[in-house]
Amino acid sequence: MKDKKTKLLIVGATQGGYGGIEAFMIAMAEAAAAWPEFDVRLCFKIVKGATFKDDLRALAENVCSQVYYVERGSKELGALVSWADVLHVQNMPPDIVLPAKLLGKKIFLTVHNRRIPTASLHNAIWAFTIKLAKQRWYNSNFVWGTWEPNTKSANSACVPTVCRLPHLQYPINQRRGFLFVGRWINHKGLEEILHAYAQCNFDPAEWPLTILGDGPLKPTVLALQQELNLPQIHMPGFVDDNSKQHYLASARWLLAPARTQEDMGLTPIEARSVGVPAIVTRDGGLPESGGPAALLAEPGDIAGLADCMRQAAAMTITEYTERSMLSLDSLANYLKPMEFYRNAFRN
Repeated sequence: MKDKKTKLLIVGATQGGYGGIEAFMIAMAEAAAAWPEFDVRLCFKIVKGATFKDDLRALAENVCSQVYYVERGSKELGALVSWADVLHVQNMPPDIVLPAKLLGKKIFLTVHNRRIPTASLHNAIWAFTIKLAKQRWYNSNFVWGTWEPNTKSANSACVPTVCRLPHLQYPINQRRGFLFVGRWINHKGLEEILHAYAQCNFDPAEWPLTILGDGPLKPTVLALQQELNLPQIHMPGFVDDNSKQHYLASARWLLAPARTQEDMGLTPIEARSVGVPAIVTRDGGLPESGGPAALLAEPGDIAGLADCMRQAAAMTITEYTERSMLSLDSLANYLKPMEFYRNAFRN
């Protein structure tokens, strides 16, 4: 007689597009699908007014045979919670955590977002539901500190979230310039990047600047590019995953100068996985994701960012090679293998 499988539900809210939480859920489902002791279901709880996009649907269904798309508080969501033995929940939504607790399920939370320090019924409920989990895994020490600022709970830990990381590596002598990857939205540091790059007056052939992505800040970015007379900046828009890997691996430095109290920061981790160090700001979890090889500037400090870029450009091959190796090698102590989750769910 075959051993009974543990029913594992990986569940979280989504705006319908592919983002950091969705990427992590899909990576979790892909790993768990190979664990023979688990029966795995992947559930996306669609936030009100959102539409689930076909590209995200294809990615999810490519790695998991049982994918569900449900509304908040729906019967379908309740049935999935009732079905599961173990739930791996993203953040601490009460419509999932409370019924799971009442049904005696094992609840594991990955907490992706910092606690907002405002008094509201929503925050009070989430502060209660977060305490109901068997284990809580915060994606950065910064996020952990906002939820547990003083004494850390024995069943809490910092466990950075990851998706499938790129592994393509370019030889150091083939890497050029600076790269930004992300949505073009306020406070991600795009304007600071353009101003700092203009101040540095780099040779664009040796130190090009590439900005990937798109978003609502595009008119501002294009106007500033023209104002600063920077026609040489390469802006290819959104690119597919394969192209993104090549851009990451062929850059000399990644730029992530946000001023948003970033919860973690995935792109510096992706860059480190291909040996590319980052210039980041002391903003939220970015110094953690940038790692020990990163250069640090203050959020919103254009002169400080320009100084970091000049420092990066002035490094000898030997110094840069050491930072590149440190960026990659230090990931082993920063990230947890997927077996970490497997062992937790089994125990």
